[in-house]
Amino acid sequence: MSSTGLVYDGRFLRHKAPYDHPEHPGRLSAIWERFGEEGLSGRCIRVEAREASREELLAIHTEGHVAEIESTARHAFVQLDPDTYASRDSALAALLAAGGLVDLVSAVLRGDLDNGFALLRPPGHHAEADRAMGFCLYNNVAVAARAAQRAGARRVAIVDWDLHHGNGTQNSFYNDASVLYLSTHQYPFYPGTGGVGEIGEGEGRGFTVNVPWPGGRGDDDYLAAFRRVLLPIVRAFEPDLVLVSCGFDAAEGDPLGSMRISPAGYAQMTAMLRTLALGRLVLALEGGYDLGAISTSAAASLRILLGEEPPPDGRGPVSPVAERVISQVLNAQRPFWPRAGLVTL
Repeated sequence: MSSTGLVYDGRFLRHKAPYDHPEHPGRLSAIWERFGEEGLSGRCIRVEAREASREELLAIHTEGHVAEIESTARHAFVQLDPDTYASRDSALAALLAAGGLVDLVSAVLRGDLDNGFALLRPPGHHAEADRAMGFCLYNNVAVAARAAQRAGARRVAIVDWDLHHGNGTQNSFYNDASVLYLSTHQYPFYPGTGGVGEIGEGEGRGFTVNVPWPGGRGDDDYLAAFRRVLLPIVRAFEPDLVLVSCGFDAAEGDPLGSMRISPAGYAQMTAMLRTLALGRLVLALEGGYDLGAISTSAAASLRILLGEEPPPDGRGPVSPVAERVISQVLNAQRPFWPRAGLVTL
């Protein structure tokens, strides 16, 4: 029986635009209601959200960026870029999201919890050091990764299965061999980054792994990439913690993308990642804009954290398109991961 931490705070719902926007409070409400209906939240240990400290934020973000987000609390509404907004309560919600995730990660590292799931708003993986973008204000996962290292984790792996590439997270660690960033994402697509050749720079070469998919990929293609690329590299990296930028916008039916992952697929990916880092696995919500898909997929992932078995992996055929992408990624990464035994089939 696993002990699973769960972060949720009603103040996350106060972050909202005065017009229809894909990133709205109903996303979080749908997941929370589903967890309650299925009796899942009651099986978790609640971890309270708290405001991230300035020191925690400045490990990733610039002083100017933090000041800009803080300043939005003085206005009823601010349009930060064509996609990204802040209402009067958004700065507080962003602080709570980052701080809540840090505390969840800390509890897992201490051994107080086996794993955890953070239901956060606003999301974070597009936020750069010096600017908000892509619906994101602070980069929650990046902030938590640095906090984990201050708490004693030597190496942290970040797996980003959101539909979109996490440009902000990648750039936060692009020269850093102590944080491994791996992303599966629709490409070319917003934000335009995440090509196979983006592998890191300097000491970080080989510690950025991108699997850029064309649209239409489903469970079989994603699971093949996990089995043949992501898991072997993470095992060779030997992290003390695995963080997941856990977007559900690659789910079938999401209005912003054209991927076809099922709830069973998300459960299987979660189960695979749970075999790493002695099970020290923390999921942090990113995107996902179909309320049915996001809630059922989140519930499927949480069931795995709670110790349930995933649905059977049917191991269906991998598409020729996916085989080509996987081969390209393996060729790019093989020089850096001889211990991973990367094989092109």
